[in-house]
Amino acid sequence: MPNFEITTASADDLTMLTEWAHAESWNPGLTDRHAFFATDPRGFLIGRLDGDPVSCVSVVRYGSGHGFLGFYLTRPELRGQGYGSRLWRAGTARLEGRNIGLDGVVAQQPNYRKSGFRSVWTTLRYEGRPPTGLAAPSGTVLVDARTLPFDRLADYDRRFFPADRDSFLAPWIAGPARTSLAAVRDGELCGLAVLRPCRTSSRIGPVYAESPEVAGALVGALAAGAPETAVAIDAPDVNPAAVRLAEQLGLTPSFETARMYTGPSPDVDHSGLFGITSLELG
Repeated sequence: MPNFEITTASADDLTMLTEWAHAESWNPGLTDRHAFFATDPRGFLIGRLDGDPVSCVSVVRYGSGHGFLGFYLTRPELRGQGYGSRLWRAGTARLEGRNIGLDGVVAQQPNYRKSGFRSVWTTLRYEGRPPTGLAAPSGTVLVDARTLPFDRLADYDRRFFPADRDSFLAPWIAGPARTSLAAVRDGELCGLAVLRPCRTSSRIGPVYAESPEVAGALVGALAAGAPETAVAIDAPDVNPAAVRLAEQLGLTPSFETARMYTGPSPDVDHSGLFGITSLELG
């Protein structure tokens, strides 16, 4: 009888998980794994059949009450045999007692609802080549985010995410092969965005901004630094201005997920959320 066991993924295993996610059209960043593993080194599980990896899930803990589930995949030829569901139960047990979030693809949303998740918004991935050189509002300047004190960036991120996540945010902003810009006016942060390369495009996320004009300037400036590729932004429809901006920038919808939670929708600043950070870790 085949032997199925669940193990904790190593840092090297995350390279494999990223390849699986590419195959499922999630298209994570080429270096995202560095930030992922730093966030919660025991938060990535792999199901192995006779030693070979066949399924995976990430169940990352944030703070004392939040968790995020992602990377839920089983090899296509082995689906329907219970390997994924066994891993799902082990993963959700690790997040027991927390409000768990995930970004669910359309086909899996009914299954997530059966497991106690409910949809709170739809995320639309918009892709294309936005105009560059969009002017920031008067008095607003764009600076390399890495030149600012990290605690200021972390405090700003906390407005848009339901838990502290410094161990994730530091490598996300300053890690390899990525560009991070902050919008500053009168010495105060009024926007933040990060671009990182992916296999088929460059992804921009998060995109935080006090207005569509600030968000557009950040996106345009980041796109100017990646002139040879399209860019992609995962815009939440809970902020209608985010969807309008993506369309005004000439981007085209290409992929859809739903942000889902087991508990109440976290109280964050949706009006300033123009692009979510990551489909895998929130």
